Amino acid sequence: MARDYAARCPVSPVRKTWLVAAAILLAAQGIGAQKVRVEEELEAYPTESVDLRCQFIDGGSTKLTQVSWIWEPIDGQRDNIAVYHPIYGQSFPNLSFKDRVVFLQHTLENPSIRISNLRMSDAGRYTCEYATYPSGNEQGTTTLIMLAKPKNSAKVVTVQAGSKSVVVAQCEAADGKPAATIKWLALVGGNHSTSTTNGPDETVTVRSEYRLVPTAADNGRDVTCMVEQRTQEQPWVNTVKLSVEYPPSVSIEGYDNNWYVGRSDAELLCLANGNPAPTGVTWTAASGSLPDTVMVYGNKLTVRKVDDAVNTTFICEAKNKHGAGKHQITTIVIEEERQITPGPSTGAVIGGILGALAFIGIIIGIIFFIRKRQEDADGPPKHKPPPPVKAGSSTEMLNKPSEPPTATETIPLSPGEVYYEPTGGEPVTNLDDESTGALNGGAPPVLDDSAKYDNVNELKDHAADGHHDMDSSNHEPPAANIARGESFVSPPMYV
Repeated sequence: MARDYAARCPVSPVRKTWLVAAAILLAAQGIGAQKVRVEEELEAYPTESVDLRCQFIDGGSTKLTQVSWIWEPIDGQRDNIAVYHPIYGQSFPNLSFKDRVVFLQHTLENPSIRISNLRMSDAGRYTCEYATYPSGNEQGTTTLIMLAKPKNSAKVVTVQAGSKSVVVAQCEAADGKPAATIKWLALVGGNHSTSTTNGPDETVTVRSEYRLVPTAADNGRDVTCMVEQRTQEQPWVNTVKLSVEYPPSVSIEGYDNNWYVGRSDAELLCLANGNPAPTGVTWTAASGSLPDTVMVYGNKLTVRKVDDAVNTTFICEAKNKHGAGKHQITTIVIEEERQITPGPSTGAVIGGILGALAFIGIIIGIIFFIRKRQEDADGPPKHKPPPPVKAGSSTEMLNKPSEPPTATETIPLSPGEVYYEPTGGEPVTNLDDESTGALNGGAPPVLDDSAKYDNVNELKDHAADGHHDMDSSNHEPPAANIARGESFVSPPMYV
């Protein structure tokens, strides 16, 4: 719609000129408003010093008469803290800044000031204001942000083991500005709560408490407090150890089930664990007083010579301020020393395990090798077989007149021809011809049952004659002609 309006009502050249002039005038006024150069924001810390810089950057025909620094701690409150006049000099009317504010240069063009021994209450806006002629007052404002590094601390709270959640550690970041953030790092299953308190000078104190249901196992465990705050280059970290008090837990060691009559210096040791540490250990016997052969040294009970009197139950008891713990053990006296067969050493056990693992590895390797060979044997051939050759072809022949044909050799015979074994075996007739024999290297022909039985009588007739011929030829076999490349599989022979 606006595009249609612009197309119907184009801006005239005169109107364009006025618009450009107005834009230039507004820009000039904006530039003129920035005649006083100051820093927009500064950060400082208590007890330190800060320089508030101010400079009048557009002199020309403007006459500077006086400059003042005005402090605004909150909205609506304006206090003069420093005034400079080229004739009357300087003054500091605010008593809270007395002896803490000075002019760095005694000129109207650069009336920068320095505030020393800063306080948290010095935060606020500081305005450098010029009284000029003929434009009137010109000013620039700097915001001073006061920061405070927190005072960090962490401590543990001693508690007693129980079933309720209690505070076991505390962490605090006091009098910081801005407020700090507290985190806990711990492997125990607890939780924490945080609270803040505002100070009179805009500082903040942050407190955090770590809670859990304490047990004896939690005693001595680590919890870490981490404080993060803007004024710190890196987080503040402090680790404390939990202090959980609990009654003693008692155990007895040293009995080896081999207290035989006459044994000397048999010992029992009472171990007591508690927080605080048990103050004393007491040995007693279930049968009454301790036998005469028994001596006690602190937590150690020694039997100088074993006899039937120590065939009893010994009781050890330990105490602290939270209670007592006890443990007992029954010693049995035997007539003779029990021979104890030493078990295998650690090295032997480890060696046996390694040997078993090596043996298993060898078995797995053998199984893998066998399977691999089977896969290779069952797979397709890795070479191209030679082309088939017809039996009795005109290829190169190999004559072997001095050796009879072996079981794996094929002797080419004409259809109906009979061959006699040199050892006097039955004659063999070649039934393979052009029509019925296999043409692919002597593969067996396919014959039906009638063809088999028709040839049986004929084979028997030729066998009688062939036997007579074999006798007259001194059992010398005919020469076998075997072509290279022909199959060594014999065609079917019927006797």
